[in-house]
Amino acid sequence: MEKINLAEKLALFSEHWSPKIIGTVDDYDVKVVKLQGDFVWHKHDDADELFLVIKGSLDIDFRDRKLTLTPGELVVVPKGIEHRPHATNECEILLLERTGLVNTGDTPTSDLTANVERI
Repeated sequence: MEKINLAEKLALFSEHWSPKIIGTVDDYDVKVVKLQGDFVWHKHDDADELFLVIKGSLDIDFRDRKLTLTPGELVVVPKGIEHRPHATNECEILLLERTGLVNTGDTPTSDLTANVERI
């Protein structure tokens, strides 16, 4: 049991859309990720997904609206809801996702499907 410094963990990598596991809570991974540009439309049929913005601004498109999150704001996307994250400029976020969740959900053939590693 050690403290985790988010800024230090985020300084360890520069690639976008490549989540890194920094901890585990029961059956959920705590991840940090840098985002820039558009992700793919996708959904997770059996899992909710939490996005917490640390730095920058994150837009999440839904089929009926768009949410914009800034530092300190979060959203929980319920299972089964189609969404598409995107960031005009680089942003840094914390994710809470069920262990083993594929980041591209029901669109697993995307070039953005990540092989998640622990840092």
